Amino acid sequence: MAGVFVLAEHRRGELREITLEMLAKGRELAGSLGTGLSCLLLGHGVEDFAERLKCWAERVLIVDDPRLENFNSDSYQEVLSELISERRPSITLIGHTGFGMDLAPSLAAACDLPLITDCVGLELTNGRLVATRQTYGGKVTALVSFKEGGNGITTVRQGAFKAQGSELKGEIVRLQSPLSREPERKNFIEYLEAALGGVDITQSDVVVAIGRGIKEEKNVPIFQELAENLGGVLACSRPVIDAGWLPKDRQVGQSGKTVRPKLYLAIGISGAFQHLTGMQSAETIIAINKDRNAPIFSVAHYGIVDDLFRVVPALKERIAEEKAG
Repeated sequence: MAGVFVLAEHRRGELREITLEMLAKGRELAGSLGTGLSCLLLGHGVEDFAERLKCWAERVLIVDDPRLENFNSDSYQEVLSELISERRPSITLIGHTGFGMDLAPSLAAACDLPLITDCVGLELTNGRLVATRQTYGGKVTALVSFKEGGNGITTVRQGAFKAQGSELKGEIVRLQSPLSREPERKNFIEYLEAALGGVDITQSDVVVAIGRGIKEEKNVPIFQELAENLGGVLACSRPVIDAGWLPKDRQVGQSGKTVRPKLYLAIGISGAFQHLTGMQSAETIIAINKDRNAPIFSVAHYGIVDDLFRVVPALKERIAEEKAG
């Protein structure tokens, strides 16, 4: 078997962060299995990506073909089906993104392999992969595994794993493209950037998150200003989304996004377990809540038990003083 495969995701000349996150987890899994880690890089004119990725995997397998310049799930499936069939990796990791959700199900069917989607945890137990995923909008956490000795494909939620640095000196292997024809069912026409209504909270080093404790929508700008003063982004827990105060892409938690910032400032968030699973791996967590028994304090590195409407104005004033100084 060829160990662990990670499919690199890139778009419009940029390598997506989910690739490095999967490679970090893939390296851990490969080490536990005693096998190698290979990064699969499909595209056209992607040598620069290969040079960067060889620090993260023992092998970077490149398939360079003009027909792969823009993502097309049919073309990717044809290439990957052959690679997986020939090399038989134990585990293949693909990002749970628009890219991966389009590709992974049909690829798994073509390869006659099981598929576990939207994984937020991946561990090996007695040599068997056990994946953690959420169902019913994050209300239920499920542990799912392939059959003993079986291979499979998983899609990984963005931000679920930390892209830890690597200093490997991997080999770049150029493979012949197995594509036999131009794609027939799908053709790339143009790239349209989706309107996100804000920023990607998974990519910020500072996240200021608000909960039902802010009381009403008119108070949201107070915390938006705080986030901007800290050079971060504003996020929230589910009650804020349900109330319609912020868009869905700002939600942290099981039914939202998983974040791993350097600083996570939780304001007025009690800390239900659904929320904690989406942020508890942040490097530094500071919680502000008037309830000293709030669950958020169980994961916080620093806690302030007080009225947030007293603490936040004082915090903003101190930040302004530091910037002025």
